[in-house]
Amino acid sequence: MRQIEILRNKKAVIFDLDGTLTDSMWVWSEIDRDFFRDRNMEFPDFLNHDIEGMSFSETAEYFVETFHLEESVEEIKETWNRMAIEKYRTKTMLKPGAMNMLQYLKTRDVKVGIATSNSQLLVDVFLDARQIRGYIDAVTTSCEVNRGKPAPDVYLLTAQKLGVSPGDCLVFEDIPMGILSGKNAGMTVCGIDDHYSADVRDQKIQLSDYFIKDFRELL
Repeated sequence: MRQIEILRNKKAVIFDLDGTLTDSMWVWSEIDRDFFRDRNMEFPDFLNHDIEGMSFSETAEYFVETFHLEESVEEIKETWNRMAIEKYRTKTMLKPGAMNMLQYLKTRDVKVGIATSNSQLLVDVFLDARQIRGYIDAVTTSCEVNRGKPAPDVYLLTAQKLGVSPGDCLVFEDIPMGILSGKNAGMTVCGIDDHYSADVRDQKIQLSDYFIKDFRELL
């Protein structure tokens, strides 16, 4: 019944990637700490709050400006890609029920998109490693639109690529800024639980149209 309700009249489903479609937030927690340790810098407690929703490029710009790094934005991005690529290839897995969800949407001819703050390289690595590229009709990174979440741009461009009106899209998101991004785009948003955003779970529930622990609830 929940599945019928949440997908009623929807022509497309758009997934955030990290923390939503895949259990991968631990990757960035490790990378951030390694990044600061390698530079003999103290890890800032405010970091996660400040960069929530930022695009890959915006985050690199933030690092350079806030921590007065000598590396360029492009060098920082290359470093992060290098640190993350093997983890995305071998250790980041689909969330429970996600594969079944993708298969279900395929059988129903519902278009599927990904709208992510991650880099295109790491998205490609993940899709190929998990062998799910055939289930995805469009991928948009926030770097393509130059504004991260909660701006609606990344979701609006994904809907445009899919050829679907925003009001006909259902979004799955795991963080408040992402939920707001989908809502700001005029889409229906289902929040999803994730260990790394457990401290704002109540906020996520309040902002979302629906909320699930994982995709198995819908299948």
